[in-house]
Amino acid sequence: QLLQSGGGSVQAGGSLTLSCAASGDLYNEYVSLGWFRQAPGKEREGVAAIDNDGTIDYLDSVKGRFTISKDNAKRTLYLQMNNLVPEDTAMYYCAADPVGMASIHGVIHFDYRGQGAQVTVSS
Repeated sequence: QLLQSGGGSVQAGGSLTLSCAASGDLYNEYVSLGWFRQAPGKEREGVAAIDNDGTIDYLDSVKGRFTISKDNAKRTLYLQMNNLVPEDTAMYYCAADPVGMASIHGVIHFDYRGQGAQVTVSS
């Protein structure tokens, strides 16, 4: 129900955009959406989340570099990532929950997630 696109490999300082298209049944006026990542050997880490009213929460280390947004008409979630650093290297997942709390702490527990997209940043 969540189909991701984007990701890839860039050098430090580069940019990438991730997209996540949601099915109509899942994308409703109450849904909370977000992104989390997981690097090899590390725990899942919430990166950004957006509530149904547009309230946004970011991981401190990505503030000012990443932007989460959504297009309700297209039922699509985005993550624009600028000024990437090697520490951003991870598998990135979009996530959704009809009633979950849209926070970087809650997003890793959302009921629905995409298939994942690898982001690799080289120095």
